[in-house]
Amino acid sequence: QVQLVESGGGLVQAGGSLTLPCAAPGRTFSTYAMAWFRQSPGKEREFVAVISWIGGSIHYADSVKGRFTISRDNAKNTLYLQMNSLKPEERAVYYCATAEEPPRASAVDFGSWGQGTQVPVSS
Repeated sequence: QVQLVESGGGLVQAGGSLTLPCAAPGRTFSTYAMAWFRQSPGKEREFVAVISWIGGSIHYADSVKGRFTISRDNAKNTLYLQMNSLKPEERAVYYCATAEEPPRASAVDFGSWGQGTQVPVSS
């Protein structure tokens, strides 16, 4: 299991921007892809974006396409999520995760999870 540490969360105004890093020290060769999910109170964990570690293939949830950017720094073993034009309903705990096999946009395909970082979006 890969240890993941999200950071960069904090209060942001609606329409504002925030960038979240996720450090993955000790990432192994078995990590195929890394992703961001989010979970709001009373809701299921929602897929946001995923990137393959080697090839950099990217897929976004339709709800964030054009506003969020996922990226990774292989040398630093760090995943990033740049979030622009944040909406109040996107207040959530944001999680990074890793998959050992090519994943679907579903939490069940990811085996390692960080503890999450809170992103309170004020209206």
